[in-house]
Amino acid sequence: MPLFLIQKWSRFAAALGAGMMLLAVSTAGQANPAFWQLEWPNTDFTKHSVPLDEIFSGGVPKDGIPPIYDPQFASIAEVSRLYEGTEPVISVVIEGKARAYPLGILMTHEIVNDELAGKPIAVTYCPLCNSAVVFDRNVNGKLHTFGVSGKLRFSDLVMWDHETESWWQQFTGVGIVGQETGTQLTMLPVRVVSFDKFQEVHPEGEVLLSPRGGAGFNPYVGYDTSARPFLYKGNFPEDIRPLDYVVAVGDQAWALDLLSKEKRVETDDLVITWESGQNAAMDRRNISQGRDIGNVTVQRKDGDNLVDAVHDVTFAFSFHAFNPDGTIHK
Repeated sequence: MPLFLIQKWSRFAAALGAGMMLLAVSTAGQANPAFWQLEWPNTDFTKHSVPLDEIFSGGVPKDGIPPIYDPQFASIAEVSRLYEGTEPVISVVIEGKARAYPLGILMTHEIVNDELAGKPIAVTYCPLCNSAVVFDRNVNGKLHTFGVSGKLRFSDLVMWDHETESWWQQFTGVGIVGQETGTQLTMLPVRVVSFDKFQEVHPEGEVLLSPRGGAGFNPYVGYDTSARPFLYKGNFPEDIRPLDYVVAVGDQAWALDLLSKEKRVETDDLVITWESGQNAAMDRRNISQGRDIGNVTVQRKDGDNLVDAVHDVTFAFSFHAFNPDGTIHK
């Protein structure tokens, strides 16, 4: 078992107690609502939109990977010494206000519940899918707060909300178990850019601080060059490595290798550009030493203007799992 999974199980054991560890291990990867109900007494497991046997234990209990519920920020000048400049951050801009959420910090927190320019948002990152998605936390007029369930589906983070204890698929933003089953969260158009690019475009922007201090790190060293993903039960796309990076927009995706060669791809309604200068978050422990996978911009044509489009730079297997009939342009 990889080191990071051993560490996860160790934390899980400490949280549950040795007496429950064997039960936890025996039920990991199995659909067991009766066991789940011990930790989730308020979740309605009779309501679900996906087969429950697709949901696996990731090896940690509820919020065993601790979300950030009270995020703290600093100016670029205050944190610039922590970064070489090519590390990836999620850049969120609302009503002219900009914040950067470094992937090195999100690696070990996965969710930040925040409010920017008066809009409540959930900034999420699933390392095992390299999926960075930001959601509006207003759900049908009600504010939701999100946590890390400790469960995975197709190797992707399953979130939970404090208000109904429903489970949500991070990759799609859809409620999959409980009262909110079938509800779709609103995704916001954001970019994953290098720290330097964020600083260049938003010099007055703020940067998320790590509760642990520092710039964060990658505990999944070399994961993106692995032969196959962990805790994944599903099919793989053809003619591309499962862990190759792709840029996903709806049911279409473009291999990052293709974009790095073409530099610019246009469709009827999209303009996708690539330029060098961003480290892979999933390569080296010190993210600033990771290989260069470049910066991607995805914009939608709106008359004579271009506006940012909702997209995700993720792994090929993840895109295929959630878009089995989708197309990957290679």
